Amino acid sequence: MKRFLTLAVILLVGAVVLAERFPAIHARVPWLPDVPGLGQAASMKPTGAGGNAAGGEAPDRKRRRFSADGPTPVLAAEARYADVPVTAEVLGTVQATNSVLVRSQVDGKLVEIAFKEGQDVKKGDVLARIDPATYKALYDSAVAKKAQDEALLANAQVDLVRYNKLAETQYGSHQQADTQKSLVAQYNAQLAQDQASIDNTKTTLDYATIRSPIDGRTGIRIVDQGNLVHASDSTGIVTVAQVKPIAAVFNLPQQWLRQVNAATARGTLRLEAHDGDSGALVDTGTLQVVDNTVDQTTGTVKMKGSFPNAEDQLWPGQFVNLRLYVDKLSHVVVVPTPAVQRGPDGAFVYAVKDGKAVMTKVTTGRQTEAETVVTAGLAPPALVITTGFTRLTDGAKVAVSTATAANAPSAGGAAEDGADGAATGAEAKPDATTPDGANPDPAKPDATTAGTARHEADADAAAGGPEAVRPHRRRRDGARPAATN
Repeated sequence: MKRFLTLAVILLVGAVVLAERFPAIHARVPWLPDVPGLGQAASMKPTGAGGNAAGGEAPDRKRRRFSADGPTPVLAAEARYADVPVTAEVLGTVQATNSVLVRSQVDGKLVEIAFKEGQDVKKGDVLARIDPATYKALYDSAVAKKAQDEALLANAQVDLVRYNKLAETQYGSHQQADTQKSLVAQYNAQLAQDQASIDNTKTTLDYATIRSPIDGRTGIRIVDQGNLVHASDSTGIVTVAQVKPIAAVFNLPQQWLRQVNAATARGTLRLEAHDGDSGALVDTGTLQVVDNTVDQTTGTVKMKGSFPNAEDQLWPGQFVNLRLYVDKLSHVVVVPTPAVQRGPDGAFVYAVKDGKAVMTKVTTGRQTEAETVVTAGLAPPALVITTGFTRLTDGAKVAVSTATAANAPSAGGAAEDGADGAATGAEAKPDATTPDGANPDPAKPDATTAGTARHEADADAAAGGPEAVRPHRRRRDGARPAATN
């Protein structure tokens, strides 16, 4: 049944088309419906997905896009003099300034945990206690032994006085006096040994009270109250880490070593920590140490910086983007990085002169995402083009726009031009996990692609009238029609 209905519809439409194109047929078959314009629509050439005739763009749009007479709308910026910092950007690892695994120095039962996990502690604060009964008994025994030896010494000293008097009056022998003198010396030595024993047992007794060795923050406890601990245990009880200030360790290629050493000889170098996702500044610190050896396997040298970390935004083990300020280039020419293009002969820019784009070869220096240093070939206040490179050639007429690409209206027919603008080096920030700043999600154009596409679509609209850029119309099924090419 469906096939029959489909065939009937096709035959009916064919009859209507023939009737429109040949009025004589319509006169002989008056029951055919009158559909104005259907014949003209059917007589047109097949069109592509965008609605234009197959084999190319609409003639008016093609003339508009490739006409040599009309100027191409572009965005431009002035080259200017600026002071440019010389920075090294690298991924670093945050480390505690000091980190101590607190372990017991004596054996015994853990009778008390005196800290809370994550608590800030000071040096000397009690963290835990081990049953001190055994060590207290040893200490008391040492004290008693010393008291006993002190009494023996006192008696020996009295006898020594008597023997010395008898020896002087010939009622006693000198040998007996000398023997007593030796006994007194022995008791004095015994007292010294007793004092050492007291000190040893006192130290052992003190070890039963476990204290924090540094200022810092406690971690998660490793052993719970009631367990037996031993001096030989390698696990410890808790780790105390000093996070204020906190350190960051990173590696720089050995090519930076000469500049860094020269800069540190002049003063302290500034070090910034930036968030890996948003790029926001997290904390500002200083470079503290440059290692004394270059790693021969990697060709890098290890360095360490320090940050106040007043708001606890840096944490041990965290990865962070670091920016080390090594030097400063004073009064150099800079242009927006998207303006710098690459060709077979090297870097060049399109400079605006007398309303035309002039390809100008330049020599570039340090480059960031936003600006590039030009060491030769360009001088302020030259205007350089920053977008619209797909339509530019040397000597092409241009119309410089003061609008920003971000504020330009969106258009459906500018996707092709926007993709080329992103490829030629616009202002997109490289993703932390995607090499060379590639867009990790092709379905979501980056800021540069979208901005360039919107600007060039606006340029089409300005050149071709309101029909050059038509708003998308949604079909009833919710799908969006393809953009007109």
